[in-house]
Amino acid sequence: MTVAGNHTLRNPTREPDLRAALAAVEDALVEATRSDMPFMAEAARHLARPGGRRLRPLLVLLAARFGDPDAPGVVPAAVVVELTHLATHYHDDVRHETNASVAVLIGDFLFARASRLLAGLGPRAVRLQADAFTCLVTGQILETTGPRDGHDPVAHHLRTLAARSGALTAASGRLGALTSGAPEEIADALAVYGERLGVARHLAAELRSPVHGAPTLPVLLSGDPTAPALAEARHEVHRQCAEARKALTPLPTGPARTALTELCEAVAQEI
Repeated sequence: MTVAGNHTLRNPTREPDLRAALAAVEDALVEATRSDMPFMAEAARHLARPGGRRLRPLLVLLAARFGDPDAPGVVPAAVVVELTHLATHYHDDVRHETNASVAVLIGDFLFARASRLLAGLGPRAVRLQADAFTCLVTGQILETTGPRDGHDPVAHHLRTLAARSGALTAASGRLGALTSGAPEEIADALAVYGERLGVARHLAAELRSPVHGAPTLPVLLSGDPTAPALAEARHEVHRQCAEARKALTPLPTGPARTALTELCEAVAQEI
């Protein structure tokens, strides 16, 4: 299952019912992005592409395993987090001055469709997604402005990633629990897990494919991606993964918890 660009994590589970749920999410994503306007076709093509980035819907579906996975709000919740994720990527194009006008419109279109689905999930889901979006915007601001004078750039970078990369994965776990009727303590644990996993995955991506000119943990650690700095950055990925696994402690054992653990192991091993 591809969850980060062309980088593939091993399939966390082979359960037929989970595969069926992911297929239902794919169908719902295509339906949610239908539009008669030509420039919206790009968004639909991106969403329908086989092997797309589907970590966040997967987290929703796995979280729902701790409640009723067939509850009517579970698949829409998975679609909401993926639409939000894709919308932030289109808005990132504006910051990078690439097809800015189209990117704004497509991103807004995706946010609008996500909001429409959210309205059917109830006020708690709406507030949860609003909080996650606030964190995403905060993370973008932190990344754009950089650390203030005298502040630790590494701590600033990790705080930025917690907002930009961790907020939506945290919301994915919590939404899956909420829409399935899982207990509140399960939702809390899944939110912590999701945030730590999101940060670990982003740090791992920095190590695999650093973006020229962008702040990355190895560069921030030493001013240059030296061997000691790379080792320290890898250690931080493993630390974040360990924190994610620790968050799973309150969850009952079973295939869903095993799958969540395997996602952590896959991130830790593939750097």
